Amino acid sequence: MTRLFAILLALALSGAATAQTYKWTDQNGRVQYGDTPPADAANVTRLRAASPSSAPAAAPEARKDPTAKDNKPLTPEQAFQKRQQERAEAEQKAAQERAEAQEKRTNCDSAQASLRQLQSGQRLSTVNAAGERVYLDDEQRSSQIARQQKTVADWCK
Repeated sequence: MTRLFAILLALALSGAATAQTYKWTDQNGRVQYGDTPPADAANVTRLRAASPSSAPAAAPEARKDPTAKDNKPLTPEQAFQKRQQERAEAEQKAAQERAEAQEKRTNCDSAQASLRQLQSGQRLSTVNAAGERVYLDDEQRSSQIARQQKTVADWCK
Protein backbone atom coordinates (compact mmCIF):
# COMPACT_ATOMS: atom_id res chain seq x y z
CA MET A 1 0.00 0.00 0.00
CA THR A 2 2.77 2.47 0.83
CA ARG A 3 4.51 1.56 -2.40
CA LEU A 4 1.32 2.37 -4.35
CA PHE A 5 0.98 5.63 -2.44
CA ALA A 6 4.60 6.59 -3.25
CA ILE A 7 4.05 5.87 -6.94
CA LEU A 8 0.88 7.96 -7.04
CA LEU A 9 2.60 10.78 -5.21
CA ALA A 10 5.51 10.69 -7.66
CA LEU A 11 3.11 10.77 -10.63
CA ALA A 12 1.21 13.72 -9.15
CA LEU A 13 4.39 15.72 -8.62
CA SER A 14 5.78 14.87 -12.06
CA GLY A 15 2.88 16.73 -13.69
CA ALA A 16 4.12 19.98 -12.18
CA ALA A 17 7.59 19.31 -13.52
CA THR A 18 6.32 19.09 -17.11
CA ALA A 19 4.24 22.29 -16.97
CA GLN A 20 5.15 25.18 -19.24
CA THR A 21 6.77 28.19 -17.65
CA TYR A 22 6.48 31.63 -19.22
CA LYS A 23 8.18 34.98 -18.61
CA TRP A 24 6.39 38.21 -19.56
CA THR A 25 6.24 41.92 -18.83
CA ASP A 26 3.04 43.20 -17.26
CA GLN A 27 1.36 46.58 -17.80
CA ASN A 28 3.47 48.18 -15.06
CA GLY A 29 6.69 47.06 -16.74
CA ARG A 30 7.50 44.39 -14.16
CA VAL A 31 8.73 40.95 -15.21
CA GLN A 32 6.37 38.14 -14.19
CA TYR A 33 6.71 34.34 -14.27
CA GLY A 34 3.95 31.75 -14.45
CA ASP A 35 2.41 28.85 -16.33
CA THR A 36 -0.06 30.96 -18.35
CA PRO A 37 0.62 34.57 -19.38
CA PRO A 38 -2.31 36.99 -19.54
CA ALA A 39 -3.63 38.03 -22.95
CA ASP A 40 -2.41 41.64 -22.59
CA ALA A 41 1.16 40.67 -21.60
CA ALA A 42 4.12 42.00 -23.56
CA ASN A 43 7.39 40.21 -24.43
CA VAL A 44 6.13 36.72 -23.65
CA THR A 45 8.84 34.03 -23.79
CA ARG A 46 8.53 30.35 -23.01
CA LEU A 47 11.16 29.25 -20.51
CA ARG A 48 10.40 25.54 -20.26
CA ALA A 49 8.60 23.27 -22.70
CA ALA A 50 5.52 21.27 -21.72
CA SER A 51 7.11 17.88 -22.35
CA PRO A 52 10.23 16.39 -23.88
CA SER A 53 8.29 15.84 -27.12
CA SER A 54 7.80 19.60 -27.51
CA ALA A 55 11.56 20.27 -27.71
CA PRO A 56 11.55 19.87 -31.53
CA ALA A 57 8.71 22.41 -31.65
CA ALA A 58 11.13 25.02 -30.31
CA ALA A 59 13.45 24.47 -33.27
CA PRO A 60 11.31 26.50 -35.73
CA GLU A 61 11.62 29.47 -33.37
CA ALA A 62 15.36 29.45 -33.94
CA ARG A 63 14.78 29.73 -37.69
CA LYS A 64 12.70 32.88 -37.37
CA ASP A 65 13.51 35.79 -39.63
CA PRO A 66 15.01 38.42 -37.30
CA THR A 67 13.76 41.19 -39.59
CA ALA A 68 10.15 40.00 -39.43
CA LYS A 69 7.76 42.27 -37.57
CA ASP A 70 5.83 39.69 -35.58
CA ASN A 71 8.58 36.98 -35.36
CA LYS A 72 6.06 34.17 -35.80
CA PRO A 73 7.19 31.16 -37.81
CA LEU A 74 5.77 31.11 -41.32
CA THR A 75 3.55 28.33 -42.53
CA PRO A 76 4.74 26.57 -45.69
CA GLU A 77 2.06 28.41 -47.69
CA GLN A 78 3.12 31.78 -46.29
CA ALA A 79 6.79 31.01 -46.97
CA PHE A 80 5.89 30.03 -50.55
CA GLN A 81 3.92 33.23 -51.08
CA LYS A 82 6.77 35.27 -49.60
CA ARG A 83 9.27 33.66 -52.00
CA GLN A 84 6.90 34.23 -54.93
CA GLN A 85 6.52 37.89 -54.00
CA GLU A 86 10.29 38.37 -53.62
CA ARG A 87 10.86 36.66 -56.98
CA ALA A 88 8.25 38.88 -58.67
CA GLU A 89 9.83 42.00 -57.17
CA ALA A 90 13.29 40.89 -58.32
CA GLU A 91 11.99 40.21 -61.85
CA GLN A 92 10.26 43.59 -61.96
CA LYS A 93 13.44 45.33 -60.82
CA ALA A 94 15.52 43.44 -63.41
CA ALA A 95 13.03 44.33 -66.17
CA GLN A 96 13.18 48.00 -65.17
CA GLU A 97 16.99 47.93 -65.19
CA ARG A 98 16.98 46.29 -68.65
CA ALA A 99 14.58 48.97 -69.95
CA GLU A 100 16.77 51.75 -68.54
CA ALA A 101 19.88 50.18 -70.05
CA GLN A 102 18.15 49.87 -73.44
CA GLU A 103 17.05 53.52 -73.30
CA LYS A 104 20.59 54.56 -72.37
CA ARG A 105 22.04 52.56 -75.30
CA THR A 106 19.52 54.09 -77.72
CA ASN A 107 20.26 57.64 -76.53
CA CYS A 108 24.00 56.97 -76.67
CA ASP A 109 23.78 55.67 -80.24
CA SER A 110 21.68 58.67 -81.29
CA ALA A 111 24.07 61.16 -79.66
CA GLN A 112 27.10 59.49 -81.26
CA ALA A 113 25.44 59.56 -84.71
CA SER A 114 24.63 63.25 -84.31
CA LEU A 115 28.21 63.99 -83.23
CA ARG A 116 29.62 62.06 -86.21
CA GLN A 117 27.37 64.08 -88.54
CA LEU A 118 28.57 67.36 -87.02
CA GLN A 119 32.21 66.29 -87.26
CA SER A 120 31.88 65.03 -90.86
CA GLY A 121 32.30 68.50 -92.35
CA GLN A 122 29.07 68.46 -94.37
CA ARG A 123 27.07 71.63 -94.65
CA LEU A 124 24.36 71.53 -91.99
CA SER A 125 21.32 73.73 -91.76
CA THR A 126 18.63 74.55 -89.26
CA VAL A 127 15.31 76.32 -89.52
CA ASN A 128 15.01 79.70 -87.83
CA ALA A 129 11.90 81.23 -86.21
CA ALA A 130 10.71 82.65 -89.55
CA GLY A 131 10.81 79.20 -91.09
CA GLU A 132 13.83 79.93 -93.28
CA ARG A 133 16.74 77.56 -93.74
CA VAL A 134 19.93 78.86 -92.13
CA TYR A 135 23.29 77.13 -92.61
CA LEU A 136 25.60 76.65 -89.63
CA ASP A 137 28.84 78.59 -89.71
CA ASP A 138 32.08 77.33 -88.12
CA GLU A 139 31.41 78.96 -84.74
CA GLN A 140 27.90 77.48 -84.50
CA ARG A 141 29.22 74.08 -85.63
CA SER A 142 31.92 74.08 -82.92
CA SER A 143 29.37 74.99 -80.21
CA GLN A 144 27.05 72.23 -81.48
CA ILE A 145 29.96 69.77 -81.42
CA ALA A 146 30.87 70.76 -77.84
CA ARG A 147 27.24 70.36 -76.74
CA GLN A 148 26.95 67.01 -78.53
CA GLN A 149 30.21 65.75 -76.97
CA LYS A 150 28.77 66.54 -73.54
CA THR A 151 25.60 64.63 -74.44
CA VAL A 152 27.66 61.64 -75.60
CA ALA A 153 29.64 61.75 -72.35
CA ASP A 154 26.41 61.81 -70.34
CA TRP A 155 24.70 58.92 -72.14
CA CYS A 156 27.69 56.71 -72.99
CA LYS A 157 29.29 56.27 -69.57
